[in-house]
Amino acid sequence: MSRISETFIKLRKTGKKALIPYIMSGDPSLHATKKLIAGLEQAGADIIELGVPFSDPLADGPTIQRAHERALQNGITLRKVLPLVKEIRKTTQIPLILMTYYNPVFKFGVDDFVQKAVEAGVDGVIVPDLIPDEADELIDSARQHKLDTIFLLAPTSTQDRIKKVTRASTGFIYYVSITGITGGKLSVSGHMQETLSLIKKSSTKPVAVGFGISKPDEAAKVARLAEGVVVGSAIVKLISEGKNLDKFVKSLRKAV
Repeated sequence: MSRISETFIKLRKTGKKALIPYIMSGDPSLHATKKLIAGLEQAGADIIELGVPFSDPLADGPTIQRAHERALQNGITLRKVLPLVKEIRKTTQIPLILMTYYNPVFKFGVDDFVQKAVEAGVDGVIVPDLIPDEADELIDSARQHKLDTIFLLAPTSTQDRIKKVTRASTGFIYYVSITGITGGKLSVSGHMQETLSLIKKSSTKPVAVGFGISKPDEAAKVARLAEGVVVGSAIVKLISEGKNLDKFVKSLRKAV
């Protein structure tokens, strides 16, 4: 069983939900990223998403796009992120998920990427521009090497799409709360509740909701509907402003 699955099981037993912060690797530096991960864990994070910088991050809004740009300017690549994870693993066992676009994975070599990621201590991967229909190579390699593959569902997802994504996902299923890019405005609507209900009818795997969650009260609303809450843009913005994350992350932890 993966660290991700173990975390959700442990949280379920205690009646808690997973807090999943997102940060960009190498923003403002790899050394800072290592310290940020330690701080996030101490503040109550259960799982951490590590962004891999890419030049054309289509799923990301302006805040995270600028984080991609800053990390790229620092010379950060997928090949530099993996040694960072290996270094982090010396001090923590918190589940770590890489959020990367497919181009860096393809250039790396899919099977080589999966093997190196697992060796480094990566627990899962999210590739927002790769749908399960086109992900056989990644899924097959990930199953062989025990890397969780986390795919996305959205408010527009059909029943057929829900079935495909729930089958292809391991660790958890990622529900994108808004149709659009990261950092948009959250709306906890009846439609979201209906879609989450359909997802849970198709699978017993945990569901985490992300995109648009920027305040503790929003995190609390989402936590009543799902097993995990992902917060990205709000955290990345604080990092870009040089502000301490501790108080904000603790407020999110309390909310969920």
